[in-house]
Amino acid sequence: MSNDLFSAIADPTRRKILEMLADSNGLSASEICEHFEVSPQAISQHLKLLRESNMVHVEKKAQQRIYTLNTAAMVELEQWSSSMRKRWSRRLDAMESVLKAEMEKIRKGEDERSK
Repeated sequence: MSNDLFSAIADPTRRKILEMLADSNGLSASEICEHFEVSPQAISQHLKLLRESNMVHVEKKAQQRIYTLNTAAMVELEQWSSSMRKRWSRRLDAMESVLKAEMEKIRKGEDERSK
């Protein structure tokens, strides 16, 4: 998985663009720009980074460039995230087992001292 992908989604404007594209069948740069209070040049830079990170596809239709979400990149991101979630769940489960064992030792020690 590319670090560019994480750079791309690190920015809230780019995440919002990805959300907009996920809810549409494709949007032009001007349609995307209408939803933000930044310059068209700024949106253009965000779209460029999303293209370079392979998060979006662009298709030229007449005078417009239509942007669509690259679902393959989103699947890759989701699979990585799922893998990390499973790893952390296993580690947390192991830690929980250790903590329970330690608490049981403490409880047994307290029981023996109170006798």
